[in-house]
Amino acid sequence: MVNALDTTYGSDQTGLICGYLFRAGRPGMSIESPEVSRWLAQSREDTPGEFLWLHFNLSNTAAEKWLRANLSLSDVYYEALHEGSRSTRIEYADDDLIGVVNDVLFEFDFDASDIATLWMSADKHLLVTARSKPLRSIDKLRAHVRRGEAFRSPLELLVHLLRDQADVMVQIVRDATSKVDGVEDKLLANRLDTKRSELGAMRRVLVRLRRLLAPEPAALFRLLNKPPEWVSAEDVQDFRQSTEEFSAVLNDIAALVERIKLLQEEVAAEVNEQTNRSLYVLTIVTVLALPINIIAGLLGMNVGGIPLAQHNHGFWVVVAIIVTFTAIAAAWAFRKRE
Repeated sequence: MVNALDTTYGSDQTGLICGYLFRAGRPGMSIESPEVSRWLAQSREDTPGEFLWLHFNLSNTAAEKWLRANLSLSDVYYEALHEGSRSTRIEYADDDLIGVVNDVLFEFDFDASDIATLWMSADKHLLVTARSKPLRSIDKLRAHVRRGEAFRSPLELLVHLLRDQADVMVQIVRDATSKVDGVEDKLLANRLDTKRSELGAMRRVLVRLRRLLAPEPAALFRLLNKPPEWVSAEDVQDFRQSTEEFSAVLNDIAALVERIKLLQEEVAAEVNEQTNRSLYVLTIVTVLALPINIIAGLLGMNVGGIPLAQHNHGFWVVVAIIVTFTAIAAAWAFRKRE
């Protein structure tokens, strides 16, 4: 028998993961799907200072159907849900703010597949977020709301989400920096056990994070310079500050990527040096063994006229010749090394 909860992917029958109703200066109150429908049916003039945050799970096929049936969201939002490009951007369309934000999964392990997308739509009274996989930043924002933190508008909630995402990125950069420091220390101590492929994988993940998370400058520039009429100046200032903080994190990621690149070059140089040393040792052994191999080959031929065959001290004469030529070869090899 299949549990009914297993078919809803952590959400209710409408695809709603959580909903919170905010009133001016008050903490958000949890709200269920029936209450959401009643609130949406009210006139906004009857509920001044109130706004709603709805968070959906797109893995539940009922989520998008409910959104289309109950909310008047912009067509741009639905197009963003299905388009191939998922670069981070926040733009103004049809009097709504439409956002596509890339974030890391809750169980992030420096894998390129651990990056997923969050889609947002915000107006004066409503913030809608939707995702297919559990994300760290949205979970942190839910924790803040459950602890009773108050928000004055949907945009402030959105700004808080971006700051939570920046905090997640800072932690990822710290973890990556710690790993890189460990590799660098081992390299300096000549105890390197990390392959270049591991550094390359970390570098690719960071490059992809930076490429996906970097907001589109043109869209942000237009939004910050000509925000919607319902957005307050205080919200615009907070949004500008969060953008600057996020840019600082992206710069840290770029610096870390460059550091990993240099470290890869150092590791490659160390591997090449070890290979050259191994080849040199093999060359020395080959050179030192050359005289005895040549003489053994000559004396081992089954033909007449082999010198010293009847000499009483022929063996020692051959040994002396081999030692002499080996010493000459060793002197030549070490002179080449110097």
